[in-house]
Amino acid sequence: MKLLVFNESVSYYVKSYFKASFFNQVLPSSIGGDAVRIIDLTQKGYDKKDAFYGVFVDRVVGLVGLLVLNLLATIIFFGTFDKEFSLLIILITIGGISGFTLLFHLEKIKFLAKYKGLDLFHRLARRLNNLYADRTILYKHIAISVGVHLLTVLSLYALALSIDFHISFQTFLIAIPPVFLLTIVPISLAGWGIREGAMVGIFMLVGADETKVLAMSILYGLLLIIASIPGSYFWVKSKRTT
Repeated sequence: MKLLVFNESVSYYVKSYFKASFFNQVLPSSIGGDAVRIIDLTQKGYDKKDAFYGVFVDRVVGLVGLLVLNLLATIIFFGTFDKEFSLLIILITIGGISGFTLLFHLEKIKFLAKYKGLDLFHRLARRLNNLYADRTILYKHIAISVGVHLLTVLSLYALALSIDFHISFQTFLIAIPPVFLLTIVPISLAGWGIREGAMVGIFMLVGADETKVLAMSILYGLLLIIASIPGSYFWVKSKRTT
């Protein structure tokens, strides 16, 4: 956000992040949280389009980090799942990363800017190229994203151990990212139901106990709710100040 010239303090972004996390628990997918972040920025006087692009770029880079983590884990620990599933994961992740790479080159296709709807991709490509003119910054942001997703997988692994569900960590590295990809689809509140079904389905491929997988997923969902509680406080406080 600093690179995009949003001059706010770290505490502001922490509060906005928690507010977004809170609304993610009561609205489909992450749409509610992203909308809250955009509204927060517009209330500070920033342009709506600039705010949208800022949040969208953050979301896209986060998604790329998830794909990179999943791709590396699947290649390094190839054979943890059956060959067909592993190859499918590799195909999907490479496709997603390639799509992100292609997005940078859409700026060169000038006719896109002339058509409504397609001009969105042209503007996004232009902003991405301006933001990441120095590609090392992009790689750093992706590395941070990979680290954040790695911590999320680690938290799920810790939950699994707490209920005596013993599956290798490398299995979690391969299985969890596809679950997160599915929960992005805005067809359930905070991914409930989609997350549980996906986790049970994927972990059953390695013979895991479905009841323990379900328990782990529910505990993770409850953990997300608890972790987002500060967001409700920051949201109520911001309403009182306005």
